Amino acid sequence: MKPEDAYLKFVQWSDEDRLYVGFCPDLFPWGGICHAVNEEDAYRDLCVHVRDELVQICEEGRTLPKPQTRPMREAVPA
Repeated sequence: MKPEDAYLKFVQWSDEDRLYVGFCPDLFPWGGICHAVNEEDAYRDLCVHVRDELVQICEEGRTLPKPQTRPMREAVPA
């Protein structure tokens, strides 16, 4: 498992922005950090931001924040 896999990442539509917005509450608690015209691009950008943030934290010698945000329900295999 990669370190970024431990953090909840999600994309949702914003009526206000008229774009998809990417979120990772444990690393960026202030809100959305990327915008895109489609979900795939927003999620791709979000993953890059999360990886970059984790690399920067490690390079600065800081401890990674503990992942605390969880989806409202766990996925159940079919």
